[in-house]
Parts: sequence; structure tokens; C-alpha cells
Amino acid sequence: MATQLGAGEDRSIALDWQDRRLPMADTPDLRAALAEANVQTLLMVYVHLTHDAAMLDVFQNYIHPPFAMPGTDIPVECQTDLREKLHHVLVTPGAARTDAPSQALMQRMMSVGVGEPVDDEFLPLLMDQIGFEQPVPRRERSGRAAPPADFKVLVIGAGLTGMAASIKLTEAGYDHVVIEKNPEVGGTWYENRYPGVGVDTPSHFYSYSFEITPEWTTYHPVGADMQQYLLHVADKYDVRRHVQFNSVVTALAYDDDTAMWDVTVRRADGQEEVLRVNAVINGHGPLNRWKWPDIPGLDRFHGRKLHTATWDPSLDLTGKRVAVIGTGASGAQLVPAIAPQVEQLTVFMRSRHWVLYNPEIADQVSPGMKFALRHIPHFREWFRFRVYWFAADGLFGNVLMDPDWPADSPSVSALNEGMRQYALAHLHAKFADRPDLIERLTPDFPIFSKRIILDNGWFDALKRDNVALDNGRIAEITETAIRMEDGTEHEVDVIVCATGFDVANMMGNLDIHGRGGRSLRDEWGYDDPRSYLGVTVPGYPNYFMTVGPNSAPNHAAGQNLISEVQVNYIIECLDWAVAAGHRAVEARQEPFEAWNEQIATRMRQMIWSHPKANSYYNNANKRNFMSWPYRLVDYWNAMRMPDKDHFDLH
Repeated sequence: MATQLGAGEDRSIALDWQDRRLPMADTPDLRAALAEANVQTLLMVYVHLTHDAAMLDVFQNYIHPPFAMPGTDIPVECQTDLREKLHHVLVTPGAARTDAPSQALMQRMMSVGVGEPVDDEFLPLLMDQIGFEQPVPRRERSGRAAPPADFKVLVIGAGLTGMAASIKLTEAGYDHVVIEKNPEVGGTWYENRYPGVGVDTPSHFYSYSFEITPEWTTYHPVGADMQQYLLHVADKYDVRRHVQFNSVVTALAYDDDTAMWDVTVRRADGQEEVLRVNAVINGHGPLNRWKWPDIPGLDRFHGRKLHTATWDPSLDLTGKRVAVIGTGASGAQLVPAIAPQVEQLTVFMRSRHWVLYNPEIADQVSPGMKFALRHIPHFREWFRFRVYWFAADGLFGNVLMDPDWPADSPSVSALNEGMRQYALAHLHAKFADRPDLIERLTPDFPIFSKRIILDNGWFDALKRDNVALDNGRIAEITETAIRMEDGTEHEVDVIVCATGFDVANMMGNLDIHGRGGRSLRDEWGYDDPRSYLGVTVPGYPNYFMTVGPNSAPNHAAGQNLISEVQVNYIIECLDWAVAAGHRAVEARQEPFEAWNEQIATRMRQMIWSHPKANSYYNNANKRNFMSWPYRLVDYWNAMRMPDKDHFDLH
């Protein structure tokens, strides 16, 4: 397991980083933090505390995206001057201003801090997501109608989204219950424990905006660190008192007469119970239903067989001949983690993936940097801003097609071609002595048209003497081997399937019947889910989805943001119905159809419509059912509150 939150600390104890008062004690730890911490963020903190805009003038000519960390283009004398001035402000009584910077100054700070303009439209999102402006809890809002005491909400799943829903429902005064199939919270981060499991999203953004933590051990969290964060959140917000563990929702049926949902729940002992609730929030997530590959003979293999999503921590691979089927994100994380201990590792690659090198992917957060995040006022908020800016909408240009770009190009724009060349340069540098691997690993589709891989030892592992890459087609699996179509046989002791999840089947095994007995399975089929804004569907009053059709941020990091804003939208819908004296809210058919037509039209402008783009974002008919084809800021704005003309109340 990775280091827990606050190494050596009990996660039930209040973390001392929440006390960030001035003046600070002039300690060696503070001086070390100022020496080690990200200099662009220190600049933001200094100006925030002093309103000294002249310091922005000094630095604005030296800060350009993208950055190294710390910034190497900034003259040493400027950095030294900044650190000395900030040190004085932090330790001297009365040296820091107590009033907040004006919005104009904040916007200029942001623009200088990232080396490019931060437009007005981003300010509300940024102030919310980086933690400078937290909304007043709904129960405390003047004039808001309190939910009726008998109004009950059921949440499916206690992962990242389900926990956010529980916390915000509590803040809003809604009685609710969370049904969770596992014995603990965490969802995908509880379940995925394979060696090397990690997170693509940078650590200091991949958290709730209302619970920003400095306690990350690396700049990209390993899975165990993410789970520890969620355990900390569950403790702090007392989430578990709402959760019924080891329970599975199997069916939902809407009662037209009472505007209630009958929810069938199967308990661990197999017994079923029907819970009657007013509203359902489905937070079971797309990365929850793992799947075996469709390979003849898989069931007759006599050795050990497992999926990355159901990893057995007691499995000892030392000296074993191991096969890994799949080279997506899970496979690329697993292979370098287990390669040093196995006798022979054969990697079976069905399709190629673009691989990006991020030099900080495995970097440890230094003690000084962690001290700054814990104790220096405003540092963690401003650092989160930096991470968001470069991991989120700054990448959107990569997935937007340039209509004047050659149609037969393996890229879709100049920016996309630049990223392609960056990835190719890394590939060629890593395998300069292995041209055979360069040819076998180079994709022929545009980069970002399907999920990219971050190189955290993946390419190095493929060069090991005990690792072989086979990109041929598997014909069958025998009792002891994997047989290829060309007749080659690979004798193996263990087969690991890193073959992903059944994402297109967004209902999972749920049986959902809405108004008039209509069936969502009949309407969606197996892999053609459609919704209004990724949250609601006509005919299913008070049934809300999270990470629903065409709401995933596939151009960038940001699932935590999507989860938060969808929960906000759902509670706004419920609040509206309650205030109007109704019991249910339902999306209307015409806005639903218009929205899906808008998505279809927009998708033709996106990278996912490139002829060679094929990924799990698409269903069997090549329709992208998953991706949000706009920016995160656009979804944040769309989720502020429902358009009342697009809904009916019951």
C-alpha cells in the first residue's frame, strides 16, 4: 500500500494544515518550503497577501506555458527577491493585507501565473473549483424551501460521485440512503488494487473542491492514495451513516400514482428488499463493470486467471511466466510494476495507443512543497489553479477538428499535430535501438482520439530482456498456453486480463421501468444510451444519472469536477420541485431530442469523428455515446441550474 494521508497520522485526526494563520513562525521548515515550492505559485501567494501588482510586472515576461516545475526560465535573482519578500510577509505581524484581492487583480494574477490570458468566462468556475469561493450550504440559504421530512433520495454507489451526492444531500437537508455493493466506500479505487494502479489526473486537482487536501505523496496519485483520500472524506463528513454496504440495486420501478420509485435491493445473504423513495441518483460509474476478453478457450486455461479490476493481493508472481492481455491504461501501469519479479512476461497488444511522457508522473512531493501546501495561506488553492489550467480546458484544442486541416492527415489540427510529434519524439528516443518496436507501437490514428497513456515506465518495461510484445491476433487459449493465429504458442502460468470495462452498457444489470411502465433497456438497447445533458431521460421522473451519456471529459482531466456539478444540478432540480410544491421533475421530450441532435452535429467537428478514431467512447455503430464535446467550463455553466422550460413537474 502507498503512504497514507498524512504519513504516520491517523486519518481520523483533524489535519493541522487547516490552520493557516498569519504570522507564521520563522522556522527551518518554512525556509525550506520557500526554497522548494513552485515559484509561480509563490508569486500568486505573495500578490494575494500584498496586492503588489508591480511584482506581476517583474515576472510576466518570464512565465510561459508549458512549465517545468520549478520554473527554470525565471532569473534566479527574481526568484530570490520574491522568496525574501514573501518570507517577510509571512512572518511579520501586520505585513499581510486582510482584504481579498479585487476580481480584476485576481484575473491578472491568473493570467500572469499561467503565462496566457485567463478570460472572464473562466472566473466563476475557477473561484469555485480552486476553493476561494465556497457556496453557502443549501440549508442555510435565506428563503429556500426545506425538503419535506418524508422526501427520501436513494443513491446508487459510494464511489467518488456517490459520496459527493451524499455529502451535498446532507448539506441540503435531504433524507437519503446510499446502496453500495462493496464493504467500504471508494468505488473504483476500492476495487482496483493491481500493482502500479494509478490516476491520469494530477493529484492536486483530483479531489473535491470542498475538500482540497495537500496530503498527496506524488504529483499523480497511485490508486491506494486516492482510496485513502476518499476514506478521509468519508470519515470527516460521516458518510458511512447513510450507506448500506454489501448491497446491490437490481431494479427500479416508477409508480405513476404516487410519484415514487420502488427500488429492489439484494443483500449479501441473497435476500431482496424493496425500498420506496422519491428520487434516485445513479452513481455506479462507467468504470465499474469489468469485462473478460472474448477469446476462445479462456475458460479452459488451467493456470491462474484474473482481471486487473479483481486483483488478488496475495498473488505471488515471482518466477512465473505471465501473460498480460491488453495494453490500455491498466496494462501499461501493471506491466512495469510486475516485470522485475516475473520470469517471463508476454504482453499481447490488440491495438496501439499514444503514449505521452510527463516528467512529473512519478515525482514525489518534496517535504518543502508539502509544507507549503499544508501551511502557507492560499498556496494550495493557487497550486490547484495551476494544475487545473494545464490539465483541463487548456487541452481542448487537441480534440477540435480544424476544418481546413487535410482530411487524410493522422492529426486534426496544428495543435494536435504538435502533440503527435511530441509523442513520436518520445517513442523514437526510447526505442532508438529498437526500430522493430517503433514500428509496432506507432498508432495510425490521431492522438487524443482515444484515451492516451502516460509513460510511467511502460516503454522501459517493453525493452526488458524478460518482456516480449506480441501484436498478432490470438486464436485461442489452451490449458497451458496462448496460441496465436500464426501458430505461435506462448506457454504461461498466469493470465492477467487488462481488458477494461463494459462502458457502453451504462445501465449495467439494472432493470429500470419508468412512467407508464416504459423500459429504459428497450429504449437504449445494449450500447446506445441517450440523455438530456448526461443527467436525465424523459419518461423517468426523479431518476438522475451521473457520468451519463455524453458527459465524460474525454479531452482532459476533470471527472471530479463533472461529478460535483452534476450533483449540484440534480439537487437544484429537486429543490425546484420542492419549492413548487411538487414531488418529481422530468425532462421533456423535445429538449431531449434537440439536445441529442446538437450533440450529433457537434460531434462531427470533433476528433472522435476522424475515420481512424475507434475507442470505447464509441458504440457498435461508431456513435460516440460518452464524450462531452465542449469544454469543462461549458459543462460547469450548464449545470448551474435547470432550464425550467425543459422540464415538467409532477
